[in-house]
Amino acid sequence: MTTTLWLTIGLLTLGTFVIKAAGPAALGRRELPAWALPVIALLPAVLLSALIAYDAFGGSEGLHVDAKLAGIGAAVTAVALKAPMTVVMIVAAVATALTRLVVA
Repeated sequence: MTTTLWLTIGLLTLGTFVIKAAGPAALGRRELPAWALPVIALLPAVLLSALIAYDAFGGSEGLHVDAKLAGIGAAVTAVALKAPMTVVMIVAAVATALTRLVVA
């Protein structure tokens, strides 16, 4: 088990380095087109949002809604009110826990 875990981590690390090196190797000294820069800047936020949406609504049974949605809603509200990140995390955890307590 441990050997397989470390082998997986090592291969993923190596793969990440290869992928990161492929861009500069393919471009050489050429600059990226101007239209590509805003798209590249937004990719991390879009990918993180997609992962959160899949975790919140996706599942093996298809689309489902549970207590995590209340936590996400509370976190979004706290962020909109410009709360510190620690407060956002606590508010989300409390909202999720209370929703699970009430529903269960």
